[in-house]
Amino acid sequence: MLAEIITIGDEILIGQVIDTNSAFIGKELNKIGISVYQITSIQDDREHILKAFKDASERVDVVLITGGLGPTKDDITKHTLCEFFNDELVENAEVLAHVEELFAKYISNTPISDINRMQALVPSKAEVLHNANGTAPGMLIRQNEVTFISMPGVPFEMKYLMTESVIPKLAAYYKRPHIIHRTIITYGLGESAIAARIEAWEDNLPSNIKLAYLPNLGKVRLRLSGKGPNYEELAAAMNAESDKLYPLIKDIVYGLEDDESLEEIVAKLLTDKNLTLSTAESFTGGKIAERITSIPGASNYFKGTVVSYATEAKINVLKVPKELIEQHSVVSAEVATAMAKGAKDLMKTDFAIATTGNAGPTKGDSNAKVGTVFIAIDGPKAKFVQEFQMGSTRERVVEKSVNKAFELLQKEILKM
Repeated sequence: MLAEIITIGDEILIGQVIDTNSAFIGKELNKIGISVYQITSIQDDREHILKAFKDASERVDVVLITGGLGPTKDDITKHTLCEFFNDELVENAEVLAHVEELFAKYISNTPISDINRMQALVPSKAEVLHNANGTAPGMLIRQNEVTFISMPGVPFEMKYLMTESVIPKLAAYYKRPHIIHRTIITYGLGESAIAARIEAWEDNLPSNIKLAYLPNLGKVRLRLSGKGPNYEELAAAMNAESDKLYPLIKDIVYGLEDDESLEEIVAKLLTDKNLTLSTAESFTGGKIAERITSIPGASNYFKGTVVSYATEAKINVLKVPKELIEQHSVVSAEVATAMAKGAKDLMKTDFAIATTGNAGPTKGDSNAKVGTVFIAIDGPKAKFVQEFQMGSTRERVVEKSVNKAFELLQKEILKM
């Protein structure tokens, strides 16, 4: 059971808009056993669209199209659908009534125009899919065993149609295999090292279960994917393989992707143990605090942060001795340790975590190599600092360091 996603719009091709629609559609299709064969992004061009439709119809069972359904002249998807299916546009009374209702309810100061009324024109062969969140309806056309579904490119409109209409209809139309994914999150070990550790297990996976390595900034996701006609048998096989895998990597596992994030795990540990936390951040610029405070209830355990980006802030706010900085530089184990102590003393918390480093592209107030990072933790029972080399790309250095900070903090809290 294969599908192709076609996104229409010059704005996607020039990078003005990021295509998040395809990710959502692919995930929803996967839930009901439909695999995405290809994602195609094309411009608002008649010949290009017609060729994409023809090519897709020859290789997949379902074609899902987003974009090009607006009321202006540059939106040509409906006209091209008519040409492809040898059809014509007709006015749909229910869509017109919906458009008029939306204008009366939300755009009362702007009279509805003939251009807006054109949203009610749909191919005569299409089944109209009601779009409660906008004026452009979804459209479904079946021909030669292939289902074409056209939806607006506006994400919240597309999501409504996928959830309320598209997925239920596809589930009813087609007999589909079952697909199960299980993604295990690991921290602290690289992709190649994990592969070497689990090589024998991977070589003996059943033919209907595959493993993918998904490395990303300090963590590696291991995604097990199984496909089969019988859900119970497939689930049992997935459980059996997971049970064999876990003992091999138990020291680096931090949960499943659908479970809590690492910062949520840390938050739960702090709450359960009635512990408090503060942070002192330099090159990470408050990103550790941002991820903590994005969790509801963070005020129960998180007392605050000092973003001591400049050397003066380290000295004046965190009380890092000036002589320490002069002797070791701002990017050093000694300064990271002093920053953690300063945050802990200032906010009177059980734990404090501090980051200092050189994320690049220039060296700033230190001669440390770009990518050099120090992360310090000051806790109730012990304090320590570790040095890391996080690469040369600024965004990558920051994100990897934030992930590593949570990993180190979790290990320390578990010792309590």
